[in-house]
Amino acid sequence: MAGAGLRAAARLWLPCGGPRGPRAASSSPSCPGCGPPGPGAPCPGAPRSVPSPAPARGSEVGAHLWARYQDLRRLVHDLLPPEICSLLNPAAIYSNNEISLRDVEVYGFDYDYTLAQYADALHPEIFNAARDILIEHYKYPEGIRRYDYNPSFAIRGLHYDIQKSLLMKIDAFHYVQLGTAYRGLQPVPDEEVIDLYGGTQHIPLYQMSGFYGKGPSIKQFMDIFSLPEMALLSCVVDHFLGHGLEFDQAHLYKDVTDAIRDVHVKGLMYQWIERDMEKYILRGEETFAVLNRLVAHGKQLFLITNSPFSFVDKGMRHMVGPDWRQLFAVVIVQADKPSFFTDRRKPFRKLDEKGSLQWDRITCLEKGKIYRQGNLFDFLRLTEWRGPRVLYFGDHLYSDLATHQDSESRQVLAAWMKERQELRCVTKALFNAQFGSIFRTFHNPTYFSRRLVRFSDLYMASLSCLLNYSMDFTFYPRRTPLQHEAPLWMDQLCTGCMKTPFLGDMAHIR
Repeated sequence: MAGAGLRAAARLWLPCGGPRGPRAASSSPSCPGCGPPGPGAPCPGAPRSVPSPAPARGSEVGAHLWARYQDLRRLVHDLLPPEICSLLNPAAIYSNNEISLRDVEVYGFDYDYTLAQYADALHPEIFNAARDILIEHYKYPEGIRRYDYNPSFAIRGLHYDIQKSLLMKIDAFHYVQLGTAYRGLQPVPDEEVIDLYGGTQHIPLYQMSGFYGKGPSIKQFMDIFSLPEMALLSCVVDHFLGHGLEFDQAHLYKDVTDAIRDVHVKGLMYQWIERDMEKYILRGEETFAVLNRLVAHGKQLFLITNSPFSFVDKGMRHMVGPDWRQLFAVVIVQADKPSFFTDRRKPFRKLDEKGSLQWDRITCLEKGKIYRQGNLFDFLRLTEWRGPRVLYFGDHLYSDLATHQDSESRQVLAAWMKERQELRCVTKALFNAQFGSIFRTFHNPTYFSRRLVRFSDLYMASLSCLLNYSMDFTFYPRRTPLQHEAPLWMDQLCTGCMKTPFLGDMAHIR
């Protein structure tokens, strides 16, 4: 699943859920003490090639540390060319699990941001409409209208602490990445973040989001539609704080999310897209090519979406043609995901050609017919589709050195710490000035990345990536070494190879 969009393919029994891609840095500082770097630009003053002056050699240990530091410093800089963000292949499919397309007989799809790819121009429309709803229906201050949508502010996968009004990036081990916590549009100092969580960066499991990203006080934003929601939430908080207005954090959060929901529930987004499909729907010919290729190879297709039939029908007619329903064995609209995957109580209902509900009991799912709501358990029972035969595509998922006591070692350590911070600034700004990469914190996977691996077998930039692979291709996940496996860095090789000082003197401890 994912970004402009990353799609993920998951086994059918999992609701599945990737990056919006590199974002241009905004005018906000990328980290404490750094100015606003441009896209791909290093932090001001970050040395890229000018060597640091070596201190006087005071000991063998200091000389060794300094030499190792300089070697690794050059190596790391060589690994970070300015064009690193363009090295990823957007036409490739990336695997979290071994998947053979030869074994896949049934392909399922979500509609929004999967079969239908939307232009970024849709996000300002959602933002503006929800902002106006807050002002006109929820009686929020008129001053909020001066805020415009900033597409470079947020990234997918961020968490929002409702009681603290904090938007932040959290890693796979529940640690907040320092330098990526924002209250409104302003960064929160690291010391304050640590103090807010009781002297630690770690957030306990019971406070974190649940299976579908909704915890008691912390919400994770997973899908592409959440980008304007995060932007609006941050702008409203910024206005209240900037004008010294008292507010209840929980009420503000609920009002903003309800305003965003109203944009969808009231059909405003559907109206914009239906009025100008050429503007808002992208790469429809690629969707047509993917679906026809699958059908030509004897694959069965199904569609499960939360969108209403009239909206889906117009979009599919635009992309595929008037006979699009003949490509799908099953079409389910207004499925109410994610409860579709967990709630057994909601039965399927058939719609007639005009979209009206029928009263008859559903005993089978017929090709060419339209069904509403239902649940996964009845879906599996009626279709008899199981496990590795089925692949479903959608866009939603769910420290340092120990110092020696001599002055040269401390100087080497200080240089290393400064260099590390500068490198962190550079790598963060390559992706997003405020929050960095969707997939990594400084050295750990993000919580979003963890959920992506948990829920999806494959992920890709768009559905059209399937056109680059044969129908019997097998995907294999890249083997990543554990910390004690397959050394990738010179300092992880056996100590004897590194000419460690006093190694002979330490032989007696073996």
